Amino acid sequence: MHIINKSTINRTINRIFNRMITANDIKTKGVKAIEEGLTHDDRLGLSVRGKVKYVILKAEDYESLRLAELEIAYHASLKDMEQGQFKIETADAHIERLWKKTTKSSK
Repeated sequence: MHIINKSTINRTINRIFNRMITANDIKTKGVKAIEEGLTHDDRLGLSVRGKVKYVILKAEDYESLRLAELEIAYHASLKDMEQGQFKIETADAHIERLWKKTTKSSK
C-alpha cells in the first residue's frame, strides 16, 4: 500500500507543467499534438488564451491518481473511526440528517 504525502503531491503538481501545448496546437494538429507532448512527459498542461485550463494525463497515470485519492480518503476514514467521529445509522436516517443539514445551510 502506498502512502501519499503533501510533498509528493506538490512535486507531482509542479511536474505537470513542464510541458505545455496550446488550444491552437490541438486545433491544428489534433490528437497528434497530445501524443507528441506525451512522448516527452507523462502529463502536460493545455493552455487556453495563455492560461493553463486543462491537464492531460496518460490513462495509467490518471488511474494511479484516482487510486491515490481513494487511498487518502480511506486513511481519513480510518482516522475518523479511531477518533470516534462517525455515526451508526440506517440509510434512511442518514439521508434525513443530510436533508436537514442541507435545508438549514441554504436558509
